[in-house]
Amino acid sequence: MLILNKRTSASQAMEFSILGSACFLDVETTGFSPRTDEIVELAIVLFEFDYADGAIVKIVDTYSGLREPSVPIHPGASRVHGLTIDDLRGERLDARKIRGLMDQAEFMIAHNASFDRPFVCRIFPEADAKPWVCSCKEISWRRYGFGSARLQELTRACGIRAQQTHRALDDVSDAIELLRQTNSFTGATFFSELLRAGQADGRISRGRGI
Repeated sequence: MLILNKRTSASQAMEFSILGSACFLDVETTGFSPRTDEIVELAIVLFEFDYADGAIVKIVDTYSGLREPSVPIHPGASRVHGLTIDDLRGERLDARKIRGLMDQAEFMIAHNASFDRPFVCRIFPEADAKPWVCSCKEISWRRYGFGSARLQELTRACGIRAQQTHRALDDVSDAIELLRQTNSFTGATFFSELLRAGQADGRISRGRGI
């Protein structure tokens, strides 16, 4: 345990931190089935965090891109994200960039990972070898007084974004800002609870406990 005193500099304190890296991603799609629908937008943000206290330290890199699908966009999906086939014509994801960010991450995060993961792994099978954690289902949002675990409702309740959107990079940026917040029950970040959930069943290294 590091005991800070007046002679302990911030840089010295950081030497005792164990930093990790994770990717938060979000996809917009043509519909709801990962077997028959496809990604039309993918955003991914690589960030560093402190294993000691679950603080998100810095954003390392960001990518967001569009993709022209080979199947029609369901009207319901288009109403959610606002993308049409005309917006997507000729667009391709930068697969090399996406793989490079994933390679640097110890684990992946999505808000409702059971939806995003199969879509992502269909295009990038190597992502399935990474541990995944879900910021929607693995944080006790209702216990903390939130009425819903939906991302837009959580961020609205926390005053993160006044005008709500449903585009991939906005969702990822808002979700990371949400995870940076501390809850009033424990004083710990929401990300620290997500980290503990992944450590509890061995998806994330237990040797770096908080």
